[in-house]
Amino acid sequence: MIKPTPWDSAAFGMPTFELTEYSEAALEAASHTPGHYTVKVDPLADKAPLHAHGFYYCDTLLTTSGVAARLPDLVPPPGLHVSKQVDPAAVLAICNGAFSHGRFHRDFLLPRERADLRYDNWLAQLLDAHNVYGLFRDDELGGFIGINGASLVLHAVAPSMRGQGLAKYWWHAVIRELFAAGHPTVTSSISASNVAVVNLYASLGFSFLDPLDIYHTKVT
Repeated sequence: MIKPTPWDSAAFGMPTFELTEYSEAALEAASHTPGHYTVKVDPLADKAPLHAHGFYYCDTLLTTSGVAARLPDLVPPPGLHVSKQVDPAAVLAICNGAFSHGRFHRDFLLPRERADLRYDNWLAQLLDAHNVYGLFRDDELGGFIGINGASLVLHAVAPSMRGQGLAKYWWHAVIRELFAAGHPTVTSSISASNVAVVNLYASLGFSFLDPLDIYHTKVT
């Protein structure tokens, strides 16, 4: 009904939890234990119980899924490539502050610098597991994509590389490698408010499934 989220607790310095079900019992249980809470609900669900228990809207997540047959053929411009051989410090420098669309950054009760730390910690774990692709133009690092199995779980492009039409080639290269490794589908979860990334996945033949509204609250 309620599960701890220690990775979030480490960043925010308080107990953090996720409700594993949307029910009056779960909402009532959360109201008696101090900490920060997350619950994911169907966008069409009745939100009145959430508001009654002090929960507030933070984001809508879209699950996106692609198959090899729908991945378009793309020829990257010269010099663009991806590699897992990366400088962790350089990758972390791009990550810090890159997730303004994230639900933690949009939560008015959480410090922005702690929200940055949450994503930095996640990326550090992916780097330790060798699950991060660097996105390169020639020898210059232009961003990263962190993966978990066949899912693209964390990604960003450096400010100096944005707006140049490069991302679709980098994403295409990573997705193609995952298909080549035998994965039948590749997935990601993205904020509906991040229109640039929504359009990016659409341009690569991905479908959008299972939207979820995310609500937070802080119990003191």
